[in-house]
Amino acid sequence: MKRVVLIVLDSVGIGAAPDAADYGDRGAATLPNLAAAAGGLRCPTLQSLGLGNIPGLLPGGRPIAGVPPVAEPAAGWGAMCPRSEGKDTITGHWEIAGLCLRPGFRLFPPGPPAFPPDLIAALEKRTGRPVIGNRAASGTAILDELGERHRRTGAWIVYTSADSVLQIAAHTGVVPLAELYRACAIARELCNPLRVGRVIARPFEGRPGAWVRTGDRRDYAFEADEPTVLERLAEAGIPVRAVGKIEDIFGGRGIAASDHTGDTAASQAALERFTRAGGGGLLFANFIDFDMRYGHRRDAAGYARALEQTDRFLAGYLESLAPGDLLILTADHGNDPTFAGTDHTREFVPLLVRGGGVHAGRSLGVRDGFYDVAQSLAAFFGLPPLPRGVAFLRGCSPPARPARSEPPCPA
Repeated sequence: MKRVVLIVLDSVGIGAAPDAADYGDRGAATLPNLAAAAGGLRCPTLQSLGLGNIPGLLPGGRPIAGVPPVAEPAAGWGAMCPRSEGKDTITGHWEIAGLCLRPGFRLFPPGPPAFPPDLIAALEKRTGRPVIGNRAASGTAILDELGERHRRTGAWIVYTSADSVLQIAAHTGVVPLAELYRACAIARELCNPLRVGRVIARPFEGRPGAWVRTGDRRDYAFEADEPTVLERLAEAGIPVRAVGKIEDIFGGRGIAASDHTGDTAASQAALERFTRAGGGGLLFANFIDFDMRYGHRRDAAGYARALEQTDRFLAGYLESLAPGDLLILTADHGNDPTFAGTDHTREFVPLLVRGGGVHAGRSLGVRDGFYDVAQSLAAFFGLPPLPRGVAFLRGCSPPARPARSEPPCPA
């Protein structure tokens, strides 16, 4: 059976999308900006695949310091323009898997209060614990503010962000993990009528001034209204194996096996294990550290180091792939660590494709929607065409614009 490895470099955007101003993100460009701030990137593997060639495709695209274009890229290279409303993890991954969210998920005001009183009252009643916070906040900052109060009282720390998310933080020495997960499952049920994208369990440990979030985070995603390409593959008997938070993002739908890792190093190790185990189907991995540890914390230097580590990982990992394997590297949104605030940024994402009928060195153009990935997976595995997207296999044709009900991606 054929095999595809799909790696999402979480938040590694490459330049402001045409509608970035609508999201307050004019000028955001994760890769170019962090590379400039870090004094240049050293990513020879990604450079050889064509990463540095991509900015030349984009309107106003800016070079990536340290990663210039190469004359003969070892992969097909291009970019993808987001089509769904929103710039969060679920929206980006679901679009990669073939969906288009219009309208997007519900957002909440910064508050306090951020969440409706009846939602909070129901959460308190059903979990038996009071709620503190109830506003938009950085996950680390709100622990500094409310961590000790939580430890004294046992109250849930509940907060949101610019994304459609309700997050519940609890100290592992105060609230057992199982109880935190039950509370998040209750919150997921309560949030469904409001179309909230995610409920996230945020366990932490430590003491005042030295709080540390653990690797036991769990995401409780809104149920998609239609099947993704993962379910289409499962229906056709093609296994999908997930690494990182992929299982949570898709609610387990269409996934045959999963290694729910908590950081990029563990995800890389899991991906290597799945690859060595052999077998066909889709290996779908998320490398989370770029977003979780560096983008939201506006740490350009750390983000650069993480990219360079992943580049070294890829140098060895590419050698483990079989000649017929298809590798797709992309991202789900941006998170420019040099930008204002602490939230995701609305950006084009890179697209690097090696194998699977994509000729090395050919431009894939600027794709009108992340769902071109899903359509390409369907084509590669011989499935019927999906409702959206244009496959970038079969000769590397520039993206066409099929008839669709959604408005086209702005030029």
